[in-house]
Amino acid sequence: MDRDETKELVRDWYGSVATGTAGCCGTNATPREASCGMGYSEAELASLPEGADLGLGCGNPQALAAMRPGEVVVDLGSGAGIDCFLAAQQVGPTGRVIGVDMTHEMLAKARTNAARVGAANVEFRLGEIEHLPIADNTADVVISNCVINLVPDKAQVYREAFRVLKPGGRITIADVVNTRSAFA
Repeated sequence: MDRDETKELVRDWYGSVATGTAGCCGTNATPREASCGMGYSEAELASLPEGADLGLGCGNPQALAAMRPGEVVVDLGSGAGIDCFLAAQQVGPTGRVIGVDMTHEMLAKARTNAARVGAANVEFRLGEIEHLPIADNTADVVISNCVINLVPDKAQVYREAFRVLKPGGRITIADVVNTRSAFA
């Protein structure tokens, strides 16, 4: 499978997850159960808008990122917004969170969630994480939750993450490591 086919497969699959026509990751757990198992607290999950938690991650990167009020956070592969909404609580009204996702359906879900709760410091942008639609030296923190493993050119993702980071910025990633292609 070539890079374009891999991206299209991932885009189609996660679009289907967003619209509820597909599940994820071979589990029968509810999204809440899956997220609790990944390290999210009940209090964090209760603070989210309905539909932001799809149980798709493999960890809780925002819990380790030590975000501070006023910081700018970029979430690579933001999905329905779980980590964006939690990061927004940490950076507060003087901070900003930018979620980037390549799936129109996920963006629609995330934007609906943001509007529902009036999350004025969160925005969601369409884009691939290998080519971030974000200016250089924008972010204090870059987070990602179980997305980089799905990208064919991982080195390009890291180049982009470092490009958008301000000097002294930090990256927190929760992910899995594949020793062979999941799509072979």
